Amino acid sequence: MFDMLFRVYVDNMRFKEALEVFEYMRSEGFEIDYRACMVYLLAMKRRKRYDSMIEFFEMMVEFDVRITVYSMTMVIDGLCKVGEVSKARKLMDEIMVSKGVKPNTYTYNTLLDAYVKKLDFVAVKEILGTMEKEGLDLDVTSYTLLIDGYSNFGNLKEVERLFREIEGKNIEPDAHLYTSMISGCSKLSNVKKAFSLFDEMVERELVPNGHTYGALINCLCKSGQMQAAEVLLNEMQSKGIDISRVIFNTMMDGYCKQGNIDEAWKLQRIMEGKGYESDVYVYNIIATGLCKLYRREEAKTWLFSMVDRGVAPNEVAYTTLIDIYSKEGNFVEAKRTLREMETKGVKPNTTTYNALIDGYCKKGMMKEAYKLKVVMECKGLILDLYTHTSLVHGECISGKVDNALKLFNEMPTKGLVPNVVTYTVMISGLSKEGRSDEAFRLYDEMIEAGLTPDASAYSALVGSLHG
Repeated sequence: MFDMLFRVYVDNMRFKEALEVFEYMRSEGFEIDYRACMVYLLAMKRRKRYDSMIEFFEMMVEFDVRITVYSMTMVIDGLCKVGEVSKARKLMDEIMVSKGVKPNTYTYNTLLDAYVKKLDFVAVKEILGTMEKEGLDLDVTSYTLLIDGYSNFGNLKEVERLFREIEGKNIEPDAHLYTSMISGCSKLSNVKKAFSLFDEMVERELVPNGHTYGALINCLCKSGQMQAAEVLLNEMQSKGIDISRVIFNTMMDGYCKQGNIDEAWKLQRIMEGKGYESDVYVYNIIATGLCKLYRREEAKTWLFSMVDRGVAPNEVAYTTLIDIYSKEGNFVEAKRTLREMETKGVKPNTTTYNALIDGYCKKGMMKEAYKLKVVMECKGLILDLYTHTSLVHGECISGKVDNALKLFNEMPTKGLVPNVVTYTVMISGLSKEGRSDEAFRLYDEMIEAGLTPDASAYSALVGSLHG
Protein backbone atom coordinates (compact mmCIF):
# COMPACT_ATOMS: atom_id res chain seq x y z
CA MET A 1 0.00 0.00 0.00
CA PHE A 2 2.78 2.44 0.94
CA ASP A 3 4.69 1.50 -2.19
CA MET A 4 1.62 2.35 -4.29
CA LEU A 5 1.08 5.60 -2.36
CA PHE A 6 4.70 6.61 -3.01
CA ARG A 7 4.25 6.05 -6.77
CA VAL A 8 0.94 7.94 -6.88
CA TYR A 9 2.51 10.98 -5.21
CA VAL A 10 5.42 10.89 -7.70
CA ASP A 11 3.06 10.54 -10.69
CA ASN A 12 1.13 13.57 -9.46
CA MET A 13 4.32 15.58 -8.91
CA ARG A 14 3.76 15.76 -5.16
CA PHE A 15 7.39 15.03 -4.42
CA LYS A 16 7.40 16.35 -0.86
CA GLU A 17 4.67 13.89 0.17
CA ALA A 18 6.45 11.11 -1.75
CA LEU A 19 9.61 11.70 0.29
CA GLU A 20 7.59 11.69 3.52
CA VAL A 21 6.20 8.24 2.59
CA PHE A 22 9.73 7.08 1.74
CA GLU A 23 11.00 8.26 5.16
CA TYR A 24 8.05 6.59 6.94
CA MET A 25 8.65 3.26 5.16
CA ARG A 26 12.35 3.38 6.10
CA SER A 27 11.69 4.27 9.78
CA GLU A 28 9.05 1.53 10.11
CA GLY A 29 11.34 -1.08 8.59
CA PHE A 30 9.35 -1.70 5.40
CA GLU A 31 11.28 -3.04 2.44
CA ILE A 32 11.44 -0.32 -0.21
CA ASP A 33 10.91 -1.53 -3.78
CA TYR A 34 13.78 -0.38 -6.04
CA ARG A 35 11.32 -0.12 -8.97
CA ALA A 36 9.29 2.51 -7.11
CA CYS A 37 12.52 4.42 -6.50
CA MET A 38 13.27 4.26 -10.23
CA VAL A 39 9.94 6.04 -10.85
CA TYR A 40 11.15 8.90 -8.59
CA LEU A 41 14.59 9.05 -10.25
CA LEU A 42 12.99 9.17 -13.72
CA ALA A 43 10.64 11.96 -12.63
CA MET A 44 13.60 14.04 -11.43
CA LYS A 45 15.52 13.35 -14.64
CA ARG A 46 12.60 14.43 -16.85
CA ARG A 47 12.35 17.70 -14.92
CA LYS A 48 16.16 18.14 -15.02
CA ARG A 49 16.22 18.30 -11.23
CA TYR A 50 19.55 16.53 -11.11
CA ASP A 51 20.50 17.67 -7.60
CA SER A 52 17.27 16.17 -6.18
CA MET A 53 17.85 12.98 -8.16
CA ILE A 54 21.39 12.61 -6.77
CA GLU A 55 20.22 13.31 -3.20
CA PHE A 56 17.51 10.64 -3.48
CA PHE A 57 19.96 8.10 -4.89
CA GLU A 58 22.29 8.72 -1.93
CA MET A 59 19.32 7.98 0.37
CA MET A 60 18.69 4.74 -1.56
CA VAL A 61 22.33 3.69 -0.99
CA GLU A 62 22.18 4.68 2.69
CA PHE A 63 18.92 2.79 3.32
CA ASP A 64 20.16 -0.31 1.48
CA VAL A 65 17.64 -0.13 -1.37
CA ARG A 66 18.67 -2.43 -4.21
CA ILE A 67 20.88 -0.55 -6.68
CA THR A 68 20.77 -1.63 -10.32
CA VAL A 69 23.02 -0.72 -13.23
CA TYR A 70 20.12 1.38 -14.59
CA SER A 71 19.62 3.49 -11.46
CA MET A 72 23.40 3.92 -11.11
CA THR A 73 23.76 4.98 -14.77
CA MET A 74 20.89 7.46 -14.48
CA VAL A 75 22.58 9.20 -11.54
CA ILE A 76 25.99 9.14 -13.26
CA ASP A 77 24.33 10.85 -16.24
CA GLY A 78 22.81 13.45 -13.89
CA LEU A 79 26.18 14.16 -12.26
CA CYS A 80 27.80 14.54 -15.69
CA LYS A 81 25.09 16.97 -16.78
CA VAL A 82 25.81 19.25 -13.79
CA GLY A 83 29.55 19.07 -14.54
CA GLU A 84 30.43 16.70 -11.69
CA VAL A 85 32.22 14.17 -13.91
CA SER A 86 34.89 13.22 -11.34
CA LYS A 87 32.16 12.64 -8.74
CA ALA A 88 30.28 10.47 -11.26
CA ARG A 89 33.38 8.35 -11.88
CA LYS A 90 34.01 8.02 -8.13
CA LEU A 91 30.38 7.03 -7.50
CA MET A 92 30.59 4.30 -10.16
CA ASP A 93 33.75 2.88 -8.58
CA GLU A 94 32.19 2.94 -5.08
CA ILE A 95 28.95 1.24 -6.19
CA MET A 96 30.97 -1.44 -8.00
CA VAL A 97 32.85 -2.25 -4.78
CA SER A 98 30.07 -1.83 -2.19
CA LYS A 99 27.07 -3.18 -4.16
CA GLY A 100 28.76 -5.39 -6.74
CA VAL A 101 26.96 -3.59 -9.57
CA LYS A 102 28.93 -3.73 -12.81
CA PRO A 103 28.61 -0.83 -15.28
CA ASN A 104 27.44 -1.68 -18.81
CA THR A 105 28.34 -0.08 -22.15
CA TYR A 106 25.61 2.55 -21.67
CA THR A 107 27.17 3.56 -18.32
CA TYR A 108 30.60 3.94 -19.87
CA ASN A 109 29.13 5.83 -22.86
CA THR A 110 27.66 8.35 -20.41
CA LEU A 111 31.14 9.01 -19.01
CA LEU A 112 32.72 8.98 -22.49
CA ASP A 113 30.25 11.67 -23.60
CA ALA A 114 31.16 13.85 -20.60
CA TYR A 115 34.92 13.47 -21.05
CA VAL A 116 34.71 14.07 -24.81
CA LYS A 117 32.81 17.32 -24.21
CA LYS A 118 35.55 18.39 -21.77
CA LEU A 119 38.18 17.39 -24.38
CA ASP A 120 39.76 15.22 -21.66
CA PHE A 121 41.14 12.49 -23.92
CA VAL A 122 43.42 11.09 -21.20
CA ALA A 123 40.27 10.14 -19.25
CA VAL A 124 38.65 8.91 -22.50
CA LYS A 125 41.54 6.45 -22.99
CA GLU A 126 41.24 5.33 -19.35
CA ILE A 127 37.53 4.55 -19.86
CA LEU A 128 38.26 2.66 -23.08
CA GLY A 129 40.97 0.67 -21.29
CA THR A 130 38.57 -0.21 -18.45
CA MET A 131 35.89 -1.30 -20.94
CA GLU A 132 38.41 -3.57 -22.65
CA LYS A 133 39.40 -5.15 -19.31
CA GLU A 134 35.73 -5.71 -18.48
CA GLY A 135 35.20 -7.38 -21.85
CA LEU A 136 32.73 -4.74 -23.02
CA ASP A 137 32.66 -3.89 -26.73
CA LEU A 138 32.16 -0.38 -28.06
CA ASP A 139 28.74 0.07 -29.64
CA VAL A 140 27.38 2.46 -32.28
CA THR A 141 26.93 5.22 -29.67
CA SER A 142 30.52 4.80 -28.41
CA TYR A 143 31.94 5.26 -31.90
CA THR A 144 29.65 8.22 -32.62
CA LEU A 145 30.85 9.99 -29.46
CA LEU A 146 34.52 9.25 -30.17
CA ILE A 147 34.43 10.34 -33.82
CA ASP A 148 32.62 13.57 -32.90
CA GLY A 149 35.08 14.25 -30.07
CA TYR A 150 38.30 13.59 -31.96
CA SER A 151 36.99 15.50 -35.02
CA ASN A 152 36.22 18.57 -32.91
CA PHE A 153 39.60 18.25 -31.15
CA GLY A 154 41.35 18.09 -34.52
CA ASN A 155 42.90 14.65 -33.98
CA LEU A 156 42.21 13.45 -37.52
CA LYS A 157 44.66 10.55 -37.23
CA GLU A 158 42.47 9.06 -34.49
CA VAL A 159 39.34 9.64 -36.61
CA GLU A 160 40.91 7.65 -39.45
CA ARG A 161 41.86 4.85 -37.01
CA LEU A 162 38.28 4.70 -35.71
CA PHE A 163 36.97 4.46 -39.30
CA ARG A 164 39.20 1.41 -39.90
CA GLU A 165 38.17 -0.12 -36.57
CA ILE A 166 34.45 0.21 -37.40
CA GLU A 167 34.98 -1.53 -40.75
CA GLY A 168 36.99 -4.31 -39.08
CA LYS A 169 34.35 -4.98 -36.40
CA ASN A 170 31.36 -5.13 -38.77
CA ILE A 171 29.52 -2.52 -36.67
CA GLU A 172 26.04 -1.78 -38.05
CA PRO A 173 26.06 2.06 -38.24
CA ASP A 174 22.91 4.10 -37.62
CA ALA A 175 22.06 7.54 -39.05
CA HIS A 176 23.89 9.30 -36.19
CA LEU A 177 27.11 7.33 -36.71
CA TYR A 178 27.01 7.90 -40.48
CA THR A 179 26.53 11.63 -39.89
CA SER A 180 29.50 11.70 -37.48
CA MET A 181 31.65 9.76 -39.95
CA ILE A 182 30.67 12.10 -42.81
CA SER A 183 31.48 15.07 -40.57
CA GLY A 184 34.85 13.45 -39.80
CA CYS A 185 35.50 13.12 -43.55
CA SER A 186 34.73 16.82 -43.88
CA LYS A 187 37.46 17.58 -41.33
CA LEU A 188 39.79 15.26 -43.27
CA SER A 189 38.76 17.04 -46.54
CA ASN A 190 37.95 13.61 -47.97
CA VAL A 191 34.98 14.37 -50.26
CA LYS A 192 35.10 10.97 -51.99
CA LYS A 193 34.85 9.03 -48.71
CA ALA A 194 32.09 11.35 -47.43
CA PHE A 195 29.89 10.67 -50.47
CA SER A 196 30.71 6.95 -50.37
CA LEU A 197 29.41 6.88 -46.78
CA PHE A 198 26.34 8.93 -47.78
CA ASP A 199 25.50 6.48 -50.61
CA GLU A 200 26.02 3.54 -48.25
CA MET A 201 23.70 5.18 -45.72
CA VAL A 202 20.93 5.62 -48.32
CA GLU A 203 21.38 2.01 -49.53
CA ARG A 204 20.77 0.83 -45.96
CA GLU A 205 17.50 2.82 -46.06
CA LEU A 206 18.67 5.16 -43.32
CA VAL A 207 17.20 8.65 -43.67
CA PRO A 208 19.72 11.54 -43.87
CA ASN A 209 18.75 14.55 -41.74
CA GLY A 210 19.75 18.21 -41.76
CA HIS A 211 22.98 17.46 -39.88
CA THR A 212 23.96 14.82 -42.48
CA TYR A 213 23.42 17.25 -45.35
CA GLY A 214 25.17 19.97 -43.37
CA ALA A 215 28.28 17.78 -42.96
CA LEU A 216 28.33 16.98 -46.71
CA ILE A 217 27.80 20.62 -47.71
CA ASN A 218 30.63 21.67 -45.36
CA CYS A 219 32.88 19.07 -47.01
CA LEU A 220 32.10 20.44 -50.49
CA CYS A 221 32.48 24.08 -49.44
CA LYS A 222 35.89 23.37 -47.89
CA SER A 223 37.05 21.83 -51.17
CA GLY A 224 35.66 24.78 -53.18
CA GLN A 225 32.94 22.74 -54.93
CA MET A 226 30.19 25.32 -54.56
CA GLN A 227 28.05 24.12 -57.49
CA ALA A 228 27.89 20.63 -56.00
CA ALA A 229 26.99 22.21 -52.62
CA GLU A 230 24.14 24.12 -54.31
CA VAL A 231 22.81 20.84 -55.80
CA LEU A 232 22.79 19.27 -52.33
CA LEU A 233 21.09 22.34 -50.88
CA ASN A 234 18.29 22.03 -53.44
CA GLU A 235 18.00 18.27 -52.86
CA MET A 236 17.74 18.87 -49.14
CA GLN A 237 14.92 21.40 -49.59
CA SER A 238 13.07 19.12 -52.03
CA LYS A 239 12.96 16.51 -49.24
CA GLY A 240 11.36 19.02 -46.88
CA ILE A 241 14.46 19.50 -44.74
CA ASP A 242 14.88 23.11 -43.61
CA ILE A 243 18.19 24.88 -44.12
CA SER A 244 19.68 25.63 -40.72
CA ARG A 245 21.58 28.78 -39.74
CA VAL A 246 24.79 26.67 -39.67
CA ILE A 247 24.30 25.54 -43.30
CA PHE A 248 23.62 29.13 -44.43
CA ASN A 249 26.84 30.23 -42.70
CA THR A 250 28.79 27.33 -44.24
CA MET A 251 27.59 28.24 -47.76
CA MET A 252 28.36 31.94 -47.25
CA ASP A 253 31.84 31.06 -46.01
CA GLY A 254 32.36 28.86 -49.10
CA TYR A 255 31.37 31.69 -51.44
CA CYS A 256 33.59 34.19 -49.60
CA LYS A 257 36.60 31.86 -49.82
CA GLN A 258 36.08 31.86 -53.61
CA GLY A 259 35.84 35.67 -53.60
CA ASN A 260 32.16 35.58 -54.53
CA ILE A 261 30.90 38.14 -52.01
CA ASP A 262 27.78 38.99 -54.05
CA GLU A 263 26.57 35.38 -53.83
CA ALA A 264 27.20 35.42 -50.08
CA TRP A 265 25.15 38.62 -49.70
CA LYS A 266 22.37 37.10 -51.81
CA LEU A 267 22.28 34.07 -49.50
CA GLN A 268 22.26 36.35 -46.47
CA ARG A 269 19.09 38.04 -47.76
CA ILE A 270 17.45 34.63 -48.37
CA MET A 271 18.42 33.57 -44.84
CA GLU A 272 16.89 36.69 -43.31
CA GLY A 273 13.78 36.13 -45.44
CA LYS A 274 13.42 32.76 -43.74
CA GLY A 275 13.39 34.42 -40.33
CA TYR A 276 17.04 34.06 -39.32
CA GLU A 277 18.63 37.28 -38.11
CA SER A 278 22.23 37.74 -39.26
CA ASP A 279 24.45 37.00 -36.28
CA VAL A 280 28.05 37.98 -35.55
CA TYR A 281 29.33 34.93 -37.48
CA VAL A 282 27.62 36.08 -40.70
CA TYR A 283 29.23 39.52 -40.39
CA ASN A 284 32.64 37.99 -39.63
CA ILE A 285 32.45 35.62 -42.62
CA ILE A 286 31.65 38.41 -45.09
CA ALA A 287 34.10 40.90 -43.51
CA THR A 288 36.90 38.31 -43.80
CA GLY A 289 35.91 37.70 -47.42
CA LEU A 290 36.06 41.42 -48.20
CA CYS A 291 39.51 41.70 -46.54
CA LYS A 292 40.85 38.85 -48.69
CA LEU A 293 39.79 40.88 -51.74
CA TYR A 294 41.55 43.97 -50.24
CA ARG A 295 38.16 45.71 -49.97
CA ARG A 296 38.99 46.94 -46.49
CA GLU A 297 36.85 50.09 -46.46
CA GLU A 298 33.79 47.98 -47.32
CA ALA A 299 34.76 45.49 -44.60
CA LYS A 300 34.89 48.30 -42.01
CA THR A 301 31.54 49.73 -43.14
CA TRP A 302 30.05 46.22 -43.01
CA LEU A 303 31.27 45.63 -39.44
CA PHE A 304 30.00 49.08 -38.35
CA SER A 305 26.57 48.21 -39.80
CA MET A 306 26.58 45.11 -37.58
CA VAL A 307 26.86 47.30 -34.47
CA ASP A 308 24.12 49.63 -35.83
CA ARG A 309 21.83 46.61 -36.09
CA GLY A 310 22.44 45.74 -32.44
CA VAL A 311 24.76 42.76 -33.00
CA ALA A 312 27.60 42.75 -30.45
CA PRO A 313 31.06 42.20 -31.98
CA ASN A 314 33.06 39.21 -30.71
CA GLU A 315 36.86 38.72 -30.65
CA VAL A 316 36.92 37.84 -34.39
CA ALA A 317 35.06 41.04 -35.39
CA TYR A 318 37.28 43.24 -33.21
CA THR A 319 40.43 41.47 -34.44
CA THR A 320 39.36 42.00 -38.08
CA LEU A 321 38.95 45.74 -37.44
CA ILE A 322 42.31 45.95 -35.63
CA ASP A 323 43.95 44.10 -38.54
CA ILE A 324 42.43 46.53 -41.08
CA TYR A 325 43.56 49.60 -39.11
CA SER A 326 47.05 48.09 -38.62
CA LYS A 327 47.44 47.38 -42.33
CA GLU A 328 46.40 50.99 -43.03
CA GLY A 329 49.00 52.20 -40.51
CA ASN A 330 46.20 53.80 -38.46
CA PHE A 331 47.51 52.69 -35.06
CA VAL A 332 45.49 55.31 -33.15
CA GLU A 333 42.24 53.61 -34.25
CA ALA A 334 43.76 50.13 -33.89
CA LYS A 335 44.66 50.82 -30.22
CA ARG A 336 41.32 52.52 -29.57
CA THR A 337 39.53 49.41 -30.90
CA LEU A 338 41.71 47.21 -28.67
CA ARG A 339 40.76 49.31 -25.61
CA GLU A 340 37.07 49.22 -26.58
CA MET A 341 37.29 45.46 -26.96
CA GLU A 342 38.68 45.05 -23.43
CA THR A 343 36.17 47.57 -21.99
CA LYS A 344 33.30 45.53 -23.47
CA GLY A 345 34.65 42.39 -21.77
CA VAL A 346 35.85 40.74 -24.99
CA LYS A 347 39.29 39.21 -24.39
CA PRO A 348 41.95 39.84 -27.06
CA ASN A 349 43.66 36.61 -28.12
CA THR A 350 46.99 35.81 -29.79
CA THR A 351 45.55 36.62 -33.24
CA THR A 352 44.38 40.05 -32.03
CA TYR A 353 47.84 41.04 -30.79
CA ASN A 354 49.50 39.47 -33.85
CA ALA A 355 47.49 41.80 -36.11
CA LEU A 356 48.80 44.88 -34.29
CA ILE A 357 52.37 43.53 -33.93
CA ASP A 358 52.50 42.74 -37.66
CA GLY A 359 51.31 46.28 -38.45
CA TYR A 360 54.02 47.82 -36.26
CA CYS A 361 56.71 45.53 -37.71
CA LYS A 362 55.86 46.39 -41.31
CA LYS A 363 56.25 50.07 -40.43
CA GLY A 364 59.56 49.39 -38.64
CA MET A 365 58.05 50.40 -35.27
CA MET A 366 59.88 47.68 -33.36
CA LYS A 367 59.75 49.35 -29.93
CA GLU A 368 55.93 49.29 -30.01
CA ALA A 369 55.92 45.71 -31.35
CA TYR A 370 58.13 44.45 -28.50
CA LYS A 371 55.96 46.28 -25.93
CA LEU A 372 52.96 44.28 -27.19
CA LYS A 373 55.04 41.09 -27.09
CA VAL A 374 55.63 41.74 -23.36
CA VAL A 375 51.88 42.40 -22.85
CA MET A 376 51.12 39.04 -24.49
CA GLU A 377 53.61 37.24 -22.23
CA CYS A 378 52.16 38.91 -19.13
CA LYS A 379 48.66 37.79 -20.14
CA GLY A 380 49.88 34.23 -20.62
CA LEU A 381 49.12 34.25 -24.36
CA ILE A 382 51.09 32.00 -26.71
CA LEU A 383 53.60 33.71 -28.98
CA ASP A 384 53.06 31.61 -32.08
CA LEU A 385 54.79 31.22 -35.44
CA TYR A 386 52.99 34.31 -36.82
CA THR A 387 54.22 36.47 -33.89
CA HIS A 388 57.84 35.43 -34.42
CA THR A 389 57.67 35.72 -38.22
CA SER A 390 56.34 39.29 -37.88
CA LEU A 391 59.18 40.22 -35.51
CA VAL A 392 61.79 38.64 -37.81
CA HIS A 393 60.30 40.60 -40.72
CA GLY A 394 60.28 43.83 -38.70
CA GLU A 395 63.93 43.49 -37.72
CA CYS A 396 64.85 42.86 -41.39
CA ILE A 397 62.88 45.94 -42.51
CA SER A 398 64.69 47.99 -39.83
CA GLY A 399 68.04 46.75 -41.19
CA LYS A 400 68.85 44.79 -38.02
CA VAL A 401 69.39 41.46 -39.71
CA ASP A 402 71.49 39.98 -36.89
CA ASN A 403 68.60 40.59 -34.47
CA ALA A 404 66.28 38.89 -36.98
CA LEU A 405 68.68 35.95 -37.32
CA LYS A 406 68.83 35.57 -33.53
CA LEU A 407 65.02 35.46 -33.35
CA PHE A 408 64.92 33.01 -36.27
CA ASN A 409 67.43 30.64 -34.62
CA GLU A 410 65.56 30.78 -31.28
CA MET A 411 62.31 29.55 -32.85
CA PRO A 412 63.08 25.78 -32.76
CA THR A 413 63.93 26.06 -29.03
CA LYS A 414 60.36 27.31 -28.50
CA GLY A 415 58.84 24.42 -30.43
CA LEU A 416 58.18 26.56 -33.51
CA VAL A 417 58.96 25.31 -37.02
CA PRO A 418 59.63 28.12 -39.54
CA ASN A 419 57.35 28.05 -42.59
CA VAL A 420 57.83 29.34 -46.16
CA VAL A 421 57.02 32.92 -45.12
CA THR A 422 59.50 32.87 -42.21
CA TYR A 423 62.32 31.54 -44.39
CA THR A 424 61.48 33.98 -47.20
CA VAL A 425 61.58 37.11 -44.99
CA MET A 426 64.88 35.95 -43.48
CA ILE A 427 66.39 35.14 -46.90
CA SER A 428 65.18 38.53 -48.18
CA GLY A 429 66.74 40.34 -45.20
CA LEU A 430 70.11 38.63 -45.66
CA SER A 431 70.03 39.23 -49.44
CA LYS A 432 69.45 42.97 -49.03
CA GLU A 433 72.54 43.13 -46.79
CA GLY A 434 74.56 41.33 -49.49
CA ARG A 435 74.97 38.24 -47.29
CA SER A 436 74.29 35.85 -50.16
CA ASP A 437 76.19 32.86 -48.67
CA GLU A 438 73.97 32.87 -45.57
CA ALA A 439 70.87 33.43 -47.73
CA PHE A 440 71.70 30.40 -49.89
CA ARG A 441 72.46 28.31 -46.78
CA LEU A 442 68.96 29.12 -45.48
CA TYR A 443 67.50 28.34 -48.89
CA ASP A 444 69.09 24.87 -48.81
CA GLU A 445 67.83 24.37 -45.25
CA MET A 446 64.34 25.32 -46.42
CA ILE A 447 64.44 22.70 -49.23
CA GLU A 448 65.70 20.02 -46.78
CA ALA A 449 62.75 20.85 -44.49
CA GLY A 450 60.43 19.89 -47.37
CA LEU A 451 59.23 23.44 -48.01
CA THR A 452 58.63 24.77 -51.53
CA PRO A 453 60.09 28.25 -52.10
CA ASP A 454 57.81 30.84 -53.70
CA ALA A 455 58.62 33.56 -56.24
CA SER A 456 59.62 36.01 -53.46
CA ALA A 457 62.38 33.70 -52.22
CA TYR A 458 63.81 33.24 -55.73
CA SER A 459 63.64 36.98 -56.37
CA ALA A 460 65.50 37.74 -53.13
CA LEU A 461 68.26 35.25 -53.94
CA VAL A 462 68.72 36.65 -57.47
CA GLY A 463 68.85 40.14 -55.98
CA SER A 464 71.62 39.12 -53.57
CA LEU A 465 73.77 37.89 -56.49
CA HIS A 466 73.34 41.16 -58.41
CA GLY A 467 74.13 43.13 -55.30
